[in-house]
Amino acid sequence: MQYESLDSFLQTGKAALTKGPVALVFVEDEVEIDSTIRHHLNLGFKSLIVFMPQAFGLNPELSDRIHRVSLSCVPRTVVFETINRIIEAAPGLWMYYCYNAEYLFFPFCEMRTIGEMLAFHTEERRDSMLTHVVDLYADDLDAYPNAVAPERAMLDRTGYFAQARLDAKKHPKERQLDMSGGLRWRFEEHVPVQSRRIDRIALFKSKPELALRSDHTFTDEEYNTYSCPWHHNLTAAVCSFRAAKALKTNSGSTFDIPTFRWRNSVPFEWSSNQLLELGLIETGQWF
Repeated sequence: MQYESLDSFLQTGKAALTKGPVALVFVEDEVEIDSTIRHHLNLGFKSLIVFMPQAFGLNPELSDRIHRVSLSCVPRTVVFETINRIIEAAPGLWMYYCYNAEYLFFPFCEMRTIGEMLAFHTEERRDSMLTHVVDLYADDLDAYPNAVAPERAMLDRTGYFAQARLDAKKHPKERQLDMSGGLRWRFEEHVPVQSRRIDRIALFKSKPELALRSDHTFTDEEYNTYSCPWHHNLTAAVCSFRAAKALKTNSGSTFDIPTFRWRNSVPFEWSSNQLLELGLIETGQWF
């Protein structure tokens, strides 16, 4: 199904929001649109809503499997405004959001669906899930100038850090951390301070008066926590070419970066097991 605007979708396409989990995919450019859609369809989302400019091409095979909404993701605040309108229109649903060239991985995702995982998470009395944005990058920037190469992807196996998240009075917030690492840490001189964090609450349950802020945190502080008070919970990862793509397509940084590879680069295996072994996702109490 295709919709000419968000307003049109909310008026005539709300059937896509009757049952979750729902994936919201925001397309910023024409890089890896098909692979992003296919990956998330394979995870078992009940609906996939793809927000993208009308001029962008899409494989006809995928058109009948998604809800396409015409939208430009510029400026970046448009994405957050759109998510908040979807939250308002469909309370009580598990939702997920990402950009093109980003891929969700959670423990055992090769064998279990996103619905099965979130059913367990709901039983744990959790309405949100912490995801780490794990930077992917091409192993050869001469061969792949935009740094995007799914078949030749690499990631950092170390170099991830957590700092206490402080409130307005400089006191640590309970069970909240600011995570850093990956390309945003290694090339921080090219990354604005507000864009260096790699934590994102990409999976959440909508409810009345909930809103996503432009720093990827929610107005309900409990949604921003990494676990409940009594034990560790599941976490997931959004494996993303977005930072690499930005660093190599931005004229202010591209010539300073001949390669993203370093001593801690390893090939990405496109498996949840690799992410579990690296400590980038956790099973919590789910076995």
